[in-house]
Amino acid sequence: MKISEVCEVGHIVIGSGLAGLSTALHLARAGEKVVVVTKSEIDDCNTKLAQGGIACVWDDSDTFDEHISDTLTAGVKLCKEDVVRKIVETGPHAIRDLIELGTRFTTRGELGDPKHQDEFDLGREGGHHKRRVLHAGDITGAEVERTLVEACLAHPNITVLEHHMAIDLITRRRLGLKGDDQCFGVYVLDYRNNTIKTLLGTTTTVAAGSPGKVYLYTSNADVGCGGGLAMCYRAGLPIINMEFIQFHPTILYHPKINSFLISEAVRGEGAVLKCRDSNGELIEFMDKYHPMKSLAPRDVVARAIDREMKERGEECVFLDIRHHSEETLKLRFPNIFAKCLEAGINMAKDLIPVVPAEHYSCGGVRTDWQGYTGMPGLYAAGEVACTGLHGANRLASNSLLEALVVPRFLAEHAMAHRQELKASRPADLNPLWSCGNATNSDEMVVISHNWEEIRRFMWDYVGIFRTNRRLERAKARIKLISSEIEKFYWDFLVSRDLLELRNIACVAEIIIDSAMSRKESRGLHYNADYPILNHKLDLVDTVIQRSFKSS
Repeated sequence: MKISEVCEVGHIVIGSGLAGLSTALHLARAGEKVVVVTKSEIDDCNTKLAQGGIACVWDDSDTFDEHISDTLTAGVKLCKEDVVRKIVETGPHAIRDLIELGTRFTTRGELGDPKHQDEFDLGREGGHHKRRVLHAGDITGAEVERTLVEACLAHPNITVLEHHMAIDLITRRRLGLKGDDQCFGVYVLDYRNNTIKTLLGTTTTVAAGSPGKVYLYTSNADVGCGGGLAMCYRAGLPIINMEFIQFHPTILYHPKINSFLISEAVRGEGAVLKCRDSNGELIEFMDKYHPMKSLAPRDVVARAIDREMKERGEECVFLDIRHHSEETLKLRFPNIFAKCLEAGINMAKDLIPVVPAEHYSCGGVRTDWQGYTGMPGLYAAGEVACTGLHGANRLASNSLLEALVVPRFLAEHAMAHRQELKASRPADLNPLWSCGNATNSDEMVVISHNWEEIRRFMWDYVGIFRTNRRLERAKARIKLISSEIEKFYWDFLVSRDLLELRNIACVAEIIIDSAMSRKESRGLHYNADYPILNHKLDLVDTVIQRSFKSS
C-alpha cells in the first residue's frame, strides 16, 4: 500500500452522475478548479441507466402549481413545499441549459407527428396528471450523461480521477482539531495503483448516490454501494428518512437478464398490469388498489404487485402494451424493445413479465435546497442528499430534475463562501493517511459471505413489506456483521471490496434503524404492525446521526 503526498485540488466532487458533473461544470464555469473523483469510468453511474426522463413544466397546458401538487401528493405530507416550489420553478431554466450543451430530447416529429415536428414529446408517468416528462427515447439518462461527460472533459478547469474510490471525509473532528467541524477534503483509494491519496479542497461535494447494492435485487449500477451516505454518516452528518426506499414495480423478469428496468413511461403510454387468476386467465388488478390504476404512484404499484405475487404464488406479473403497433413501440422505446427482443419478447405481441426491485432512496444526507449540509465546506447532491423534495415517495422523473437543479444553487453557495472557507483552514494542515498496523488480508471469503448475507436479509426483512419482527431480526444480524467488518477494516489494508462491504453494512444499519423508528406506514415505508398513516407525524423526519464519545 502506497501513501501519496497531500494534493491541493480546488473543489472536490465525489461522483460522476448528473448531480456530480453538473456541480463540477457550474463551479468550473465560475472560474474554479475542480477534481471529479469517480469509482469506475466517468460514465459508469445510475444516471446513465435512467430511462424515463426529466419531469418539468414545459407545455402551456401545464402549470408549476400542478407539478407541485402532484409532487406533494406522492410525498404523503413529508415534502418541504418551499423546496418543491424552488426546484420545480427552476426546472425550465435548467433544461434550457442542458439543451444548449447539446442534449437531444425526442420531438413529436421523430415519433411521426409532422404537424408538431419540432415540439418535444412529453411523456406521462405514474402520479403525474399531465404530460411533462422530457425524454430522449427510452435512454434519457445515457443522453444526459453523454452531454455532461463531453462538457466536463472539454473544460480546462475540470480534472477527472477515474478508478478512485472515496474512503472517508477529512474533517476537524477526524483530525482531532478544536473548533466547529469543517470539511477539508477526502481520502481516496486509487485501486489500480494501490495508492491512498489525500485530496484537500475548498469545498467537497458528495454526489456518490445510490445504496442499491444493499439489496439483493436492484435496478441500479454495480457501483451503487452507498459510499457517499456512509462517509457522511461516519463524519457525523444527520441522515434522514432512509426508511423510504423506492422499489421500482417493473423490472424485467428473465433468468439471463438482470436488473433491466421497464420504464414507468411504458405504463404512461397505456401499458396495463395484469396477472393470472385461478383459472389461468389474464386479469387487471390495479383497480383494487388505486383510482389511477396502473398509473398509480410507485409505492402503491410495487406493494400491489408484491401482494398479488405472494397471494397467487406467482413469480411475476405482466405488462400488456399490445394495443400499440410494433413500429410505434420501436420509435418510443427503442432500447426497451431491443432488450425485450433479446429475451424473446416482442412487446407488440407478447406480455412482458415483470417484478419489483430496489430503485431509489428518497432519504439521505440532510441538506437545504442549495445542497448545503450545515458543515462548512461540505455539500451533497443527487440521490445521496435529502432536500425535502421527495418526501415519503418520489414522484416519477423528479430525481433527474433535482440532480439537475440543485447543483446550480450549490455552486452559487460555494462561491459565496469560498473565501471564508479558505481563511478558516489551519495553515499547517497536513492530514496524511496512516495504515497503522494493518496488514494484507488473505480472508476474502469473509467479504463475499457478509456481502451476500446483508443483501439477502435486507431484501427479506427490510423490503417492500415490513414487520417489527422482521426488522428486529435484521437489526440483530447487522449488529453482529458490522462488528466483524469493523474489526476486519482496522486489521487489514483497505481494498475496493472491503470498502464497499463496510459502506453497505453502514447503510443497511441506517435503513434498519430508520424503519424501526417510524411507527406508522407512509409512502414507501409499509409496516404491517403499524398499517395506518399517523397524521401526528406529518412533516416529522426520521433522523439517524452518529454519536461521538467525549474525549
